[in-house]
Amino acid sequence: MTDRKSNAPTLRLAVVAACLLAACTLFAQDAPTAAGSAASAPAYTPKYHGDPARSDSEFAALAYMRGVMRAQMLFNKQYGHYATSLTQLVHTNNFTQRMVNPNRGDYTAGFKGKTTSFVLTMTPNNLDAQHRSFYAEDDGKIHADETKPADANSQVVETHRW
Repeated sequence: MTDRKSNAPTLRLAVVAACLLAACTLFAQDAPTAAGSAASAPAYTPKYHGDPARSDSEFAALAYMRGVMRAQMLFNKQYGHYATSLTQLVHTNNFTQRMVNPNRGDYTAGFKGKTTSFVLTMTPNNLDAQHRSFYAEDDGKIHADETKPADANSQVVETHRW
């Protein structure tokens, strides 16, 4: 025969656990509506002093542009002209075969090269304040625009002197 009083603490614990579980379930159902907008666009933390990026996607796009531009400058220094395709840049500096692929996450790279100059663009899948379009030429300036495809007249966000 069991004593009812000896089971009381176990029963109370089970009731408290059930209540906590129910409260957590209700809170989790409400959480997406309360925090949904904050979770979709967390604040960007700059990666270095003067970082012009507004999001991790922009940071990656700008890093890719710097890599291509640096490889072009080194290629020009070695051969006396710019590469006319991204494939020609493979093994120049840290430019790899994988970097020839124009699909760069939230961005698509565009490249037009001549032996005397080049144009590099990064076009976001969705253009907005955290996914601006970027444009660069052989002058070392990276331009950005959040309302249209960037071009030579867009705001300069970074300048490199190789």
